Amino acid sequence: MKETRVSLLRSTPFRLALTFAFLFVLAFIMSGAVVYQLMSANLARRLDESVKETYSVVALTDREDLVAAVDNNADLNPDKDQLFSLTDPNGNHLAGNFTASNLPDGFSMFAVRLPGVPPDTMYRAYTGEVGGNSLTVAFSLAETDELETIVLMSFGWGTLFITGLAIAGGALLASRVQRRLDGIAATMVDVSHGRLDARIPLIGNGDDIDAVSAQVNAALDRLSSLVDGMREVSANIAHDLKTPLNRLQMILEQAADKTVSGEDVTGELADARAESLQINGTFDALLRIAQIEAGARKARFVDLDVGSVVDTIGEVYADVAEDDGKSLSTALVPETKWYIHGDRDLLMQMLANLVENALRHCPPGTAIELSVTRQGDRVLVHVHDNGPGIPAGEREKVFQRLYRLDSSRTTPGSGLGLSLVKAVADLHGAAITLEDNNPGLAVVVDFPAVKPPAG
Repeated sequence: MKETRVSLLRSTPFRLALTFAFLFVLAFIMSGAVVYQLMSANLARRLDESVKETYSVVALTDREDLVAAVDNNADLNPDKDQLFSLTDPNGNHLAGNFTASNLPDGFSMFAVRLPGVPPDTMYRAYTGEVGGNSLTVAFSLAETDELETIVLMSFGWGTLFITGLAIAGGALLASRVQRRLDGIAATMVDVSHGRLDARIPLIGNGDDIDAVSAQVNAALDRLSSLVDGMREVSANIAHDLKTPLNRLQMILEQAADKTVSGEDVTGELADARAESLQINGTFDALLRIAQIEAGARKARFVDLDVGSVVDTIGEVYADVAEDDGKSLSTALVPETKWYIHGDRDLLMQMLANLVENALRHCPPGTAIELSVTRQGDRVLVHVHDNGPGIPAGEREKVFQRLYRLDSSRTTPGSGLGLSLVKAVADLHGAAITLEDNNPGLAVVVDFPAVKPPAG
């Protein structure tokens, strides 16, 4: 496990989490900047409205009472958050709590130093002429600045909090994902070291990692099955071919001895030729199965009526069965076609192997029947006989290469016929099952159906 563990900082999930956190924080900051700008503009507009409104109220005072009105408003603001100034045309102070000088008419900004007021306090002012004099009303920006500061601080702390939360959450999620990825990597390391039974643990939530893990586990199951099959095939080859090879060696030694003594070796050569043909036939069958499993023949697939294949096999083997003391019949619905996608030659080989298997291992008097049925979107090919059948515990094993029942070891054959049948069925995406026919064996090959060709 240590060999596969990746540092969290270098792991892809954590980097993705950091990227997402950065984008989220960036979006938060940008939205905060927009909100701040909108709020600042709104505060400035409201302040201008307040300044202009106060100016208008004071300016509407009668000329005789204007000085008193300005002083009264100034006295009501001892903190000088609002300033009022009334000056004559020469700039001389007439009333108010400060003297405005050199301020343009309309809105303006200025800083002023006054007792009790923090240095450089900014004011928003409105100046206009009233009765020949200059009236200025100014509001401090301290409250507005304080609100903006509070908002900035809030956004700052919010940004820090969200950043920390995003990083912590991203690290937590990334660590969980990384643990699962480490589990996958550890499983692959175990498999590479020969532990083909290792599987990726699933948490069962159905997410994409679980889905990929399930697919990898399925591939590992298949790999394990293939490796076990190869081991078993190797053992079976060594076991089942040892006898014919030893027999071939003995025949050749006998022929050599007879050659030395000048005796006729025609019989030994014929026996040797038969043994070598059987051995070559076994290897040819193994190679054919390997080619079928590799899927090379799929390029020859076409839509075809499997009923015609069954009918052809029935016609070819009917006389063979009769000569062997058995009967072979087909039960097909007239004028009915069952279309599948496949290779006609391979299907012929598959059905021929099934029929020959029944003829070889069933006693005289056995009845063999071929039929085709349709169930929903599946086409089922049946090969039934009323012979001795196959024990339930052996039915899956007979598809293994070179596997033979104890009862059939005295009959000719290599134990590859049903292996080839299974390879052809798998190539066509078909499921093959062996069932009890009470008595006998029922072989069912379940193909996916296709639509009949147009026309």
